Amino acid sequence: MKDFISQIECAGTIGITGHIHPDGDCIGSCLGLKQFIAEQYPDKQVDVYLESVGEEFLFLNEAGSVLTEPQDRAYDLFFVLDCSSEDRFEPFQDLVKKAGTVFCIDHHISNQGLGDFCTADPEASATCEVLCDLIPMDKISKACAECLYTGIVHDTGVFKHSNTTKKTMIYAGELLEKGIPHSKIIDETFFQKTYVQNLALGRALLNSRLFCDRQIICSFLSQDEMRQLGAGPADVNGIIDQLRITKGVETAVFMYTLDNGGNKVSMRSNGKVNVAVIAQEFGGGGHILAAGCTVYGSFEETMEALLPKIEEQL
Repeated sequence: MKDFISQIECAGTIGITGHIHPDGDCIGSCLGLKQFIAEQYPDKQVDVYLESVGEEFLFLNEAGSVLTEPQDRAYDLFFVLDCSSEDRFEPFQDLVKKAGTVFCIDHHISNQGLGDFCTADPEASATCEVLCDLIPMDKISKACAECLYTGIVHDTGVFKHSNTTKKTMIYAGELLEKGIPHSKIIDETFFQKTYVQNLALGRALLNSRLFCDRQIICSFLSQDEMRQLGAGPADVNGIIDQLRITKGVETAVFMYTLDNGGNKVSMRSNGKVNVAVIAQEFGGGGHILAAGCTVYGSFEETMEALLPKIEEQL
């Protein structure tokens, strides 16, 4: 905490970014950190850089001020949140490199110490939980608490994933005491789906296939399918979790094609398979039970590359 506070106090201009295709924890941690700094150090200039924020998260304070394009600025301090490697914040790499000091806050086991300062706790359920370690609870406002609670909810699957600990629940309880609308946050950002999201899920389920005695389920959405549905990356976030809870399945894999031609691969495990190890082999990372990477080639080629790695652990 000492380095965290001292670096903020020494900086006049501060940038914050997170990983590509930002999820609830990435968005919550970035906005929660900005909220804390803006309230406690109003003389600081603080900017958040992320790809487009999903509509369901726009109720969070400062969500409307997120910058989606790099600016020609050199910040005194740049926070990189929820990222274990430079390629995960690729759109804003140059901005981070130009900063005087880089401070990484993360909870991915694949983080080897990114930045000049790095606080990475693989035992934490979410980067928002790590921020609860760093920010004194009496300095967390209701607006900041909404952001941090949102991140914890999303990375724990509403407190049902194995990364949920006693510490997670204690922090969640303390955030609740700030008066946040916790039911609204859970319903409207986690469970509620748009019509397009439901269509994308339905198409992905139709595309799914079972392998290895029905222990592995794989699915995909092509660029053409995404275009036909009017779906973007934010519309497919929940598909992998629906695949994971298929009865008898140990590991789920979902992928879709990125604009650069690579396949964005998400993997989930129900316990037997360490998907983080597999993701790292392909230049990605994550957690033991939830990880991702980008693999180039057709969907068939990608599955042929991934399946043997998963089968080795079953």
